Amino acid sequence: MEDRFQVGIITSTHGLGGELKVYPTTDDPKRFSRLKTVILEDGKDGLLMEVEGVKYFKQFVILKFKGVDDVEAAQKYRQKSLYVPRKDAVRLRRDEYFIADLIGLRVLDEEESPIGVLRDVLSTGANDVYVIDLDDGRELLLPAIRQCILRVAVEEGYLKVHILDGLLEER
Repeated sequence: MEDRFQVGIITSTHGLGGELKVYPTTDDPKRFSRLKTVILEDGKDGLLMEVEGVKYFKQFVILKFKGVDDVEAAQKYRQKSLYVPRKDAVRLRRDEYFIADLIGLRVLDEEESPIGVLRDVLSTGANDVYVIDLDDGRELLLPAIRQCILRVAVEEGYLKVHILDGLLEER
């Protein structure tokens, strides 16, 4: 399981005072208001950055880090990802999971026979769609609804599914 989760990607600087424009990669961009620190990707373990200020502009979050006080200092952080440790992640409700924890799970059918691996999760608005690489080389797009997802066992490393009629027909 992941020990930290991506919450945003710095796209550019904002203004002359060291602020950074962040594209949020979290379901709830308002969560930035509650963050005191974030981990900035640096190619190693990450830099712990103290959040000094948060504003919102259109679909972006404008962050100000302590000690980053001008555009030149902010420039070096462009295109870097921002993370939070698992302990600071949002609380999940029952039957909710972090996408990072789902990716790579083995996928079993109703008889618990392995059929593939979960490669990606697409957010469509109505419900998520699980992208499964089947063992026979095909790809299955499975809606993440109760009729299809029978059991999610993150700790055990698998997902048990029911495939609705018509989803696996030959092309």
